[in-house]
Amino acid sequence: MNKIRILLADDHQMFVAGLRKLLEADFDVVGAVADGREMVRVAQAILPDVVVADISMPSLNGIDAAVQLRAAKCKSKLIFLTMQGDSMFLREAVRVGAVGFVLKRDAPDTLVFAIRQVARGKTYFSPDVLPDLQERPLGELTGRQREVLQLVAEGRVLKEIATALNISVKTAEFHKAQLMQRLGVRSGAELTAIAIRHGLVAL
Repeated sequence: MNKIRILLADDHQMFVAGLRKLLEADFDVVGAVADGREMVRVAQAILPDVVVADISMPSLNGIDAAVQLRAAKCKSKLIFLTMQGDSMFLREAVRVGAVGFVLKRDAPDTLVFAIRQVARGKTYFSPDVLPDLQERPLGELTGRQREVLQLVAEGRVLKEIATALNISVKTAEFHKAQLMQRLGVRSGAELTAIAIRHGLVAL
């Protein structure tokens, strides 16, 4: 089985060196860059499975770099590894498509776990930041919407959700859209975070 390919983006060289040593035992670290513009350029060139990036970087910050990658249709999964635990940064990270958010103060194996999760199509948010995600009561949801929420949080794609609920893919898509509107979120990552907060799925 091929190792998960990782691109690192962080301007602190000593930190990146330590990160390489941590990750190379389990993953294929295919590159390391020191600013957001290089992150965009290299990610498009080598198409890593996962980009692990800081938010605060020179030339172009991680948030704006993520926007450019998404606009370029880059399919690499994005994890932010950052000191910035403020809720504003978390919401921005989710808005631009990040599927992982790990704090630099978390235990080292947290990042390893997060990478494995996002590579499998799931999401990972540091437990310290989960309470900051805006959410609304799940009591407002219909039973079917709660089912869809759990399946999305388990990493199921629309086709799998449709099969599990014995509905069409189009109907599954409709339920997911209604669910996101009801909860006031814009991504599957935000749905997953809400499901975790309410105990529908485990980390």
